[in-house]
Amino acid sequence: MKHLVWDWNGTLLDDLKLVVDATNVCLATVGGPVITAEEHRRDFRRPILDYYAYVLQRPVDQVEFQLLDDAFHDAYRLGMPTVRLVPDALDAMAEWPGTQSLLSMFFHDELLVEVERHGLTTRLVRVDGLPGTVGGHLKAAYLERHLAALAVDPADVVLIGDSVDDGDAARAVGASCVLYAGGFTDVRLLEATGLPVAHSLVDAVSLAL
Repeated sequence: MKHLVWDWNGTLLDDLKLVVDATNVCLATVGGPVITAEEHRRDFRRPILDYYAYVLQRPVDQVEFQLLDDAFHDAYRLGMPTVRLVPDALDAMAEWPGTQSLLSMFFHDELLVEVERHGLTTRLVRVDGLPGTVGGHLKAAYLERHLAALAVDPADVVLIGDSVDDGDAARAVGASCVLYAGGFTDVRLLEATGLPVAHSLVDAVSLAL
């Protein structure tokens, strides 16, 4: 493998607690239940509209999803200054001998600010976040565009992420993938994909190599 694509939320960024807190804020706006971190790790899925429909146990249309998504991100932004990188993130990045980039489903302009705040800009040859103002999509099409912009062969690429969707995206474009069990997804769901699963980012890079 020559090139490593990192996921951001729940992988390099240790933001599970903030995500759960922000999810509970947005669910409360429509009288939804309070969820725990364990429930989030077990039930979260993309498209995120499907996740909200599952938790609320009723259909969610695009208009309501926009309101929920806005409420989530307003709450998330309030907590962003307190969030740190996963403890071994910098060590893991230092272990990779090739080029590295970042693909996130967080909003692009805000992502650039956060990557700079955490001192990662010089380590990454490209950073892509989500264009537009509504999140929640599947990652595969974004990964395809990200690799095309880098002009790298997917066969030379490994993605490290913390969700089943990361694995699905890598498979869809023909890249390799290592899944990180310390993020947003229950380890049993990650193991069920058949992809390699690591319990630290340093271990994830070792598997990627």
